[in-house]
Amino acid sequence: MLNVHQLSKRYGTEPVFSQVDLRVAPGEFVAIVGESGVGKSTFLNCLAGLDSVSGGTVRVQGTDITALDETAQALFRRQHLGFVFQAFHVLPHLSVAQNVALPLMLLGTPDAQRVAAALDAVGLGGLGERLPQQLSGGQLQRVAIARALIHRPALILADEPTGNLDPQTAETIMDALVAETRAHGAACVMVTHSSAAARRADRVLRLTREGLHDAA
Repeated sequence: MLNVHQLSKRYGTEPVFSQVDLRVAPGEFVAIVGESGVGKSTFLNCLAGLDSVSGGTVRVQGTDITALDETAQALFRRQHLGFVFQAFHVLPHLSVAQNVALPLMLLGTPDAQRVAAALDAVGLGGLGERLPQQLSGGQLQRVAIARALIHRPALILADEPTGNLDPQTAETIMDALVAETRAHGAACVMVTHSSAAARRADRVLRLTREGLHDAA
């Protein structure tokens, strides 16, 4: 599903990470840990085509997204990727249901029943008409997960999805993320500082400037 080969990122002459290799199979959940400032979020943005790379390739379902121009990358993300942001990035003027439905609307495939089912799956059934400011932080993160998964992407990228949450809410969020990933056979890559969140993954890898290594 995901094949990263010799991926490198530099800012000027300063390397962020170098020659990173990673393969993730359908249905597999991989957590990436590392020291603050090592470039975990940058790595995730490179996988999504949200940041340019300095070398190497990122293939998702056989497509080298590093070879696409910005427009083609955006269209590919819209169809095949789901991104869960730590800061939620919900649109305040849209209802919860409208936020979740947004990827389907952009694809021209609106489906109210699927939106309702997605909200039920993350424990937000009956809250679709509320505005984001009426929800807690944990509920907003569940909105972000439902929105990222609503179009059943091949690859899910999660950036510190439990970073701002209390332990109990974080556990609920991870339950939802793992369950929804497994349900549709997606590949998931999550970057996190949380050892509790990382333990939910099939594999835990540590990112350093020299590459990815087993965290054990």
